[in-house]
Amino acid sequence: MDYPARQKQLWRELERAGLDYLLITHLPNIRYLCGFTGSAGVLLMAAGSGVFFSDGRYQEQVRREVVGVRATISRKPPLIAAGEWLTDRGRKSKLKVIGVEGEYLSAAARVGLSRHLGRGFRVRLAQPLVEGMRLVKDADEIERLRAASRTGAALFKVALKAIRPGTQETEVAAEMEYAARRAGGEGMSFPTIIASGPRSAMPHARASAAAIPARGFVVCDFGVILAGYCSDMTRTVHVGSPTTASRQMYAAVQQAQQAAIEMVRPGISVGEVDQVARKILKQNKLNRYFTHSTGHGVGLEIHEGPRLAAGQRQMLQPGMVVTVEPGVYRSGSGGVRIEDMVVVTARGCEVLAPVDKELITI
Repeated sequence: MDYPARQKQLWRELERAGLDYLLITHLPNIRYLCGFTGSAGVLLMAAGSGVFFSDGRYQEQVRREVVGVRATISRKPPLIAAGEWLTDRGRKSKLKVIGVEGEYLSAAARVGLSRHLGRGFRVRLAQPLVEGMRLVKDADEIERLRAASRTGAALFKVALKAIRPGTQETEVAAEMEYAARRAGGEGMSFPTIIASGPRSAMPHARASAAAIPARGFVVCDFGVILAGYCSDMTRTVHVGSPTTASRQMYAAVQQAQQAAIEMVRPGISVGEVDQVARKILKQNKLNRYFTHSTGHGVGLEIHEGPRLAAGQRQMLQPGMVVTVEPGVYRSGSGGVRIEDMVVVTARGCEVLAPVDKELITI
């Protein structure tokens, strides 16, 4: 990862935003900028320089991982250490405007920071500058996302072997998660979703102790973290012989997902991708059962920008990695969702881990 290049880009963003410093507390943003993967740290960036603060637990890890910025190990909490460093620096500098990540810095932490800052400093809520940089993935990130997607996709075969009437949903999830670890996964991108029968109508139903019924849909939504990057895939299968209505519902979702994927290309807004999926479902009189956005960005976090949703105007650019995942959820009956991760290319998009999407009956 080219951390120095990312830091230089952020310096330019700081100048445009009118900030002397950006105090970064969100750990994925810290990792993106300097490589630190631990759970306690603060990164303070200014034009032309940066300082990373952590504590003694991470001394060796900081030495091995942190790139491009000065590192300081303190006995004090990183945020307090950063505040005191700023106060000392402020005696010799006129740089006084500090941007903070309002979405990730609690009100209590902000008050604590202010207590340790010298007089004259101004603390401002910054725009999501680092998140804006993370929207477009570089070549190294895309390769990591492709590898994570393919590792995750292989878990679907594990699910197909484990899904049987009477088997608990948690048993299926356990088999998949064990296989993910054996394949080198650092963990799951999110708690594995195995939702069967009527529970398949719950978009984010986690695997439960419920037994898979003799007949009905099973939604399998899963992903792994590999080299820090997440994957996300959903496939829906049917246990027992599906009814004509079930086949039609599945076919409508499949058609909507394919149409949305074909819409993904540079210069198209994320709202347009969402719109085309909804249009197909509306033609099948199922649009009112589609209750979430069509997709989201994926990277160091499972949910990143951009958001593929109605009314969103963000334009797709080469290097963006998003999910395409329309679904239909009929309470008391069941649900269907099909999801793939795609990277926007110069002329269209590439599905990172192609896996068959025809309806599978178990």
